[in-house]
Amino acid sequence: MEFIRGEEREQIIFLPESIDEYVGDNSPVRVVDAYINSLDIENLHFNRSEPKNTGRPPYDPKDILKLYVYGYMNRIRSSRRLEAEGKRNLEVIWLLRKLIPDHKTIANFRRDNGAPLKNVFRDFVKLCMKLELYGKELAAIDGSKFKAVNSKRRNFTADKLKDRLDNIDRKIEEYLKELEETDQAEDAVEKEKSGEEIGRIVKELQERKELYQGYAEELKETGETQKSLTDGDSRLMQTNGKKDVCYNVQTAVDAKHKLIVEYEVTNNTSDLNQLTPMSMKAQEILETENIGVVADAGYNSATDIAAAVQKGIDPHIAGTDFDMCIPVTEGGEAEITSHSNGRCIYVKDRNIAICPMGKALYPGS
Repeated sequence: MEFIRGEEREQIIFLPESIDEYVGDNSPVRVVDAYINSLDIENLHFNRSEPKNTGRPPYDPKDILKLYVYGYMNRIRSSRRLEAEGKRNLEVIWLLRKLIPDHKTIANFRRDNGAPLKNVFRDFVKLCMKLELYGKELAAIDGSKFKAVNSKRRNFTADKLKDRLDNIDRKIEEYLKELEETDQAEDAVEKEKSGEEIGRIVKELQERKELYQGYAEELKETGETQKSLTDGDSRLMQTNGKKDVCYNVQTAVDAKHKLIVEYEVTNNTSDLNQLTPMSMKAQEILETENIGVVADAGYNSATDIAAAVQKGIDPHIAGTDFDMCIPVTEGGEAEITSHSNGRCIYVKDRNIAICPMGKALYPGS
């Protein structure tokens, strides 16, 4: 008995298969195609949504958007890899009808349409709401650190700049002393470095010092704590037990089907004070006045929790000790401290205290 054999590659097909047969009827790529075809690209404010009468015809933004969404679904982020998929991936060949945009076109589309891409996400959320895929009762909020292009070497904090400047001052002093010794020596050739070479090194150090001083003055004027030279908005953050230059992406996820409700790219080095703004955005998008949210101990800020409660949000924060909170008495206005790592906050207009767990404590309770 022989093995199963494929067809000969040189075999001529007189009746070629249609591209539509490349993809199964239940393939998710058909959903991508149908959904994006239904979008009003112009109202979503995509660039080149209407072709001009002159010049080279551009790609339809819907086609590039389909490729971008397909890459997101299949964890393909590189524009060069997306270009390669257009030549070998049958689903992409079907999706783009044999179009093969080059990597620069794909990269420019992603760069020039940041806001419209977020508009597409929000439009998709509204579609999911119509299909009742969101429970609108409970959401989970968390932050994820996404590594930036910026290296740690090209990121500067005030302390790092101070260390660099102190080190440069020390080196300049050492080289000036060596230069003086060289000048006093009878034979400069015997020294490791000539006076001319030492002078050049000192000049380079002084230029670098002026550059770092400029960075330090910029931080002082702007009130920023860090400066990144490549990705200006990225910051040095703690992630996976080490420090790296990242972005902090905040995400709110609905509990019913684990669908993302909203996301926000920030450069906050921690999750503190992000609970209320993300919860309010989830409230607005889900069109609900009250919602419960759960978050980890990184969001344990009593003032943030109190602000969330006042907005109709029911927060549940891990890592806090509800039993150690002291209830407020009638008429009391002082801030109440707890024995946990959080604080109780007194809300005067409602005469209640908010414990670090987000629970309301009433007078006499």
